[in-house]
Amino acid sequence: MDVLANIGSDIALMLLNGIAQKIKFVALQEHASDKINMVAENRGLTMAELEDRLAPDLGLDINGSLTLDFGSRQFTVGFDETLKPVVRDENDKVLKDLPKPNQSDDKTLSTDAVILFKQLKKDVRAIASQQITRLEQAMCQCRRWTAEQFRLFLVEHPLMCHLTRRLLWGVYNDENTLIACFRVAEDSTYSDAQDELFTLPAGNIGIPHVLEIPAESAAAFRQIYADYELLPPFQQLDRGSYRLADNERSAHELTRWQGRLCQAGRIVGLERRGWQRLEESGSVYAMRKSTPYGDLELETEPFSLIYGETGYGDLLPVESVKMTSPGERYSTQPSLTFSALDAITASELINDIESLFD
Repeated sequence: MDVLANIGSDIALMLLNGIAQKIKFVALQEHASDKINMVAENRGLTMAELEDRLAPDLGLDINGSLTLDFGSRQFTVGFDETLKPVVRDENDKVLKDLPKPNQSDDKTLSTDAVILFKQLKKDVRAIASQQITRLEQAMCQCRRWTAEQFRLFLVEHPLMCHLTRRLLWGVYNDENTLIACFRVAEDSTYSDAQDELFTLPAGNIGIPHVLEIPAESAAAFRQIYADYELLPPFQQLDRGSYRLADNERSAHELTRWQGRLCQAGRIVGLERRGWQRLEESGSVYAMRKSTPYGDLELETEPFSLIYGETGYGDLLPVESVKMTSPGERYSTQPSLTFSALDAITASELINDIESLFD
């Protein structure tokens, strides 16, 4: 990790950031995070702003596609909602894969094209989930971009444009209130809920959470995406939304799931949602997720996946979720209550835990 940080290239930093997000050992994860945060600070950027600049273009053209020339035939590569490459022929027909060269193709051109496509698949596979996750986190954490940043790093970015076109976007005023929703069309223009041309008003841009989107607007855009057969990279319009009960807001821990059984694999699978394992002597005893308001800890019956002591399909009881400040991590009497959470963070917490029982 120190070597990657010292190299300092965008690719090296992207790999380092991937380690910070995915590695399962907390100490190494924190070390990688410290390194990438140091780089961001040295560049005068926030972590999120640095991640914008680290998104690779993978050699794609300004339309976000790649042309593969076989000499007698040409193929165009685009991407689906998971950033998986999609190959189309000259008639715009979607193919299952890039065809093998035949005798009518130019041998040198077709060989080079096959090599280029294999490398593209390898490269995008390495970074796809990272890019999708950071946009989902941007929604959950209420990240905002200026109109210029939005255009530069998302709408006109050769790779990120494929995700940008599949999400609903919002304009926010100075009070951070959603004032309009829009989508990005295939030609990079903006459209409203009537699928009419939309001009951005003054304000910042963000990915609105389902809790913010008016029901009529959500229904209209849901129909538009269905008509264009556009699938989102993650749940947005159909995302589960929840609210804390009044008595839960004043509580130090949530017990609504106490005693419910879920698979051990589902518990550690929360890592894909930004949670970390808390372990002692090889046993997982809790999962932790950091928020701007404090740390959330999901307590479970201790289990170990080492040497098959606990299988991923084994059922374990959930105990409770508590909220602590970093200094209270080992305290049995946390001082924070769930009233500290904003509505979106609270909804996402409940959504995460509910996913254990789907």
